[in-house]
Amino acid sequence: MHAAFEDYIGIHLRNAHLTIANCIKHQLLPYQLAPEQNLIMLLLWKQDGWNQNEIAEKLNKDKTNIARMLLNLEQKGFVRRVVQSEDRRYFNVYVTENGKKLEEQVIPIIEEANRQFCKDIDEQELKEFLRILSKIRTNASTAIMKKKVCDGYEK
Repeated sequence: MHAAFEDYIGIHLRNAHLTIANCIKHQLLPYQLAPEQNLIMLLLWKQDGWNQNEIAEKLNKDKTNIARMLLNLEQKGFVRRVVQSEDRRYFNVYVTENGKKLEEQVIPIIEEANRQFCKDIDEQELKEFLRILSKIRTNASTAIMKKKVCDGYEK
């Protein structure tokens, strides 16, 4: 007999992620910023000048999708892409003045949302949750590498 639907950790993680992403999506609508684009902007607001490959690796996203999102962010005037002098195939991404103004509007919204998501969870519980989540991520990565769970998966 296999586990009940509710017993699969992936179901709980997926549902939590979708609920959070949906909440963020609605809050960012007035700013023309999708949740995935927001992740890129959060990285750039923290440290300007990432290249496309670094962003893709940091967010664990496909380079093609990152390229498309960066183009969209550039068209909206939030970032600018600068070709690297040593290799013209690559570029670094920088926040524009409009992107900095966006930061002033979006960061308080994201921080308040994060507070709401963690409401009624004390600091120790949150630390424990993040520790366990890290273990789950490590175990999943190990399973992929060993192909125990995701047979045929190639990264």
